Amino acid sequence: MIKVLFVCWGNICRSPMAEFIFKDMIEKKGLSDCFHIESRATHTDEIWNGQGNPVYPPAREKLAEHGLSCKGKRAQLLKESDYDEFDYIIGMDDLNLRWMKRILGREDKISLLMDYTDRPRNVADPWYTRNFDVTYDDIVEGCEGFLSYLIKQKLV
Repeated sequence: MIKVLFVCWGNICRSPMAEFIFKDMIEKKGLSDCFHIESRATHTDEIWNGQGNPVYPPAREKLAEHGLSCKGKRAQLLKESDYDEFDYIIGMDDLNLRWMKRILGREDKISLLMDYTDRPRNVADPWYTRNFDVTYDDIVEGCEGFLSYLIKQKLV
């Protein structure tokens, strides 16, 4: 089983979108039994007294437009032990990458989602841009690239 962890700052926009988009992609290809997929935050901004906030409403609405539900998902904090539990730890931007390395203490399993595409870049942050369409498109492109990478490596 391939264990994938998507990471962003607060785990309420980009990383949960990636989690549910990728789950949908692999389900449509009949590969759900081959994967375990989750998402986390590098900061506690969206976690209060141990309770994470739900997915940000515009992100939830964007997923719903594409028939995807993230019901029950709440922000969770990235922890050092995640390094041993996951095979791929995938961040959304350069800032996430720096914090991921700091929290995890190692980096050979860490990458950025858009590095799996023909146009490596940061995933657009809709918290600032308010453009969830661009973010959704970036994540789809990145997830497709990541899945293609796994297939080329004959991992699935």
